[in-house]
Amino acid sequence: MSSAAVADDEQWGRRRLVLTVAGMALAVVLLLAGLGYAVYSALSSTGPASATPTKGQQIQAAEQLPAGAARRDAIAAAAMLSVPPEASRPGKPSPKVGAGIAIPSATTVGPARVPSGFPHTPEGAIGQLAAIEATVLQSMSIERAHEVHAAWSEPGAVAAEDWELTGNIQAFLASGAGQYAGDLHTAVVTTPVGAQVKGADGTDWVLACVLLDVKAQIATQARIAYGHCERMQWSPRDGGRWLIGPGPAPARAPSTWPGTDLAIEAGWKTVTPTTDQ
Repeated sequence: MSSAAVADDEQWGRRRLVLTVAGMALAVVLLLAGLGYAVYSALSSTGPASATPTKGQQIQAAEQLPAGAARRDAIAAAAMLSVPPEASRPGKPSPKVGAGIAIPSATTVGPARVPSGFPHTPEGAIGQLAAIEATVLQSMSIERAHEVHAAWSEPGAVAAEDWELTGNIQAFLASGAGQYAGDLHTAVVTTPVGAQVKGADGTDWVLACVLLDVKAQIATQARIAYGHCERMQWSPRDGGRWLIGPGPAPARAPSTWPGTDLAIEAGWKTVTPTTDQ
């Protein structure tokens, strides 16, 4: 083979390697774009970080309402901290020590193979929501999202096709990253790192919020933080368990990198596991 041909071969080899690496990097970006659907979809809410001036007043006023649908709707609709998309990326740790919240562990496997057995407490509602989120997001399957939604929501809850978690998966598949979902080198892992109780109505209804550390790996790893809230309602079904309650979707939760000043300002408490039931 001539030296010119060898040089051309080497140049093509380098170009192919660069394209392959670039493709892997793009795949990670696309994967995170799909998982971060709720973070990036509403451009109108991605301005500079700012707390709604009346946020505390809204929650306080809502919890002074008589128990029932009006009170629950008011708690769900109360605005949370508005943050820019970059707030979900790794950021500078805060010099402050944020509050912690102990979340119980699952004790069994419930319907649709979702971890269950969480206690009849606000922390139990948070634990169940985190288990639902992990099951859905780690599957990256619309069919699986519908299966989980059917097993873990009350009549009158947001429909499966309009559910925020289904929207995440839909955006992931539409982005083109879906082709990597079944790859042996592809993994999506979610870990609850923050949580908060936005409000409550008695002991059977909690507006629970979970902040997830979402790790997506396709040859290399990338991460985002993702905040999500749901109306969680206690049901006597199957010996008693938390379900997604009826009513419109709550205001979007702020997606802030855990441990930052912005995460503390947004009200996120650091999750600590516990086996106490």
